[in-house]
Amino acid sequence: MKPASNDASARQHAGEPSPVRHRNGNRHDRPRRPDIAAVERQIAGLAKRSTQDLRVAWRQLHRTGPPLGLSRDLLIRALANQLQERSYGGASRALRRRLQTLAGEFKRGNGSFDPGLLPKTGTTLVRQWRGHTHTVLVHNDGFEHEGQLYRSLTAIAERITEAHWSGPRFFGLTRRARALAGAQAGR
Repeated sequence: MKPASNDASARQHAGEPSPVRHRNGNRHDRPRRPDIAAVERQIAGLAKRSTQDLRVAWRQLHRTGPPLGLSRDLLIRALANQLQERSYGGASRALRRRLQTLAGEFKRGNGSFDPGLLPKTGTTLVRQWRGHTHTVLVHNDGFEHEGQLYRSLTAIAERITEAHWSGPRFFGLTRRARALAGAQAGR
C-alpha cells in the first residue's frame, strides 16, 4: 500500500481544497457560492406547499409554532428569508448591533423623526395648502390646530390633506429643510 501523500496537487485532483495559501489569499478554502437556481426553486416550492406543511417547517426551524395570526404570505416570506440566510449568510454582526440600537431608540420615542428637529413649546408652524394657511401651535403634550389638540403632526397633516403624509415632512421639519433655512438665513 502506498503511504499517504501530503502533496496538495494530489488532494486537489481528489476534489479536496488545497491547504496551501496562495498569493491572493486563501481563495480555494472559501465555500463555493450556493446554486442560486436551487435556492430559487426551494423558495418557489414554498408557495406550492400547504399551510400545514409551512407550519411544520416553521416548527422544525424555530422549535416552536408560528405566531398566532401570522398570515400564510408572511409565513412563506419568513421561511424564504431563512432559506436565503442559510445559503448566502445572514446580516453581519455590525448590522445586527446597529438594528438593535435603532430599535432601542424607537422604543424610547426617538423613532418618529429626528428629535433635534422637534420644535420648542410655543413655536407656531405655518403651512400653505391649496390656498389656505394652516397654523399649528406646539404644546408640551401635543400640537394644536384649529382649537383641537393632536398627539402628532402626522394626524394634522392627514386631516389637512385627506391623505397620508409625514407630519414633520409636511411642516418642513426635516434635516434638508433645516439646512436650506440655515443657508437662506446666511445670505
